[in-house]
Amino acid sequence: MIRWFIVIFLALMLISWFTPLLHKLGFGKLPGDLRFRLFGRDWFIPLTTTILLSFIASLISHLI
Repeated sequence: MIRWFIVIFLALMLISWFTPLLHKLGFGKLPGDLRFRLFGRDWFIPLTTTILLSFIASLISHLI
C-alpha cells in the first residue's frame, strides 16, 4: 500500500511541474474542466483533461 502512496505522490508532483506547459498547449481549458471560487479560494478540477491525458497514456503504453 505504501507503494501506491509513493506512486500517487510522484504523479502529482509531475503533474504540478508540467501544468504550465499543459496550459500553453490548451489543456485545462477544455469543456468539462471545472473552475470555481469557494471559501475565498480558486478551485480547479480538470475532469476532461484528466480523461484525455489518461487516454493518451494508455495509447502510448499499448504501443510500447
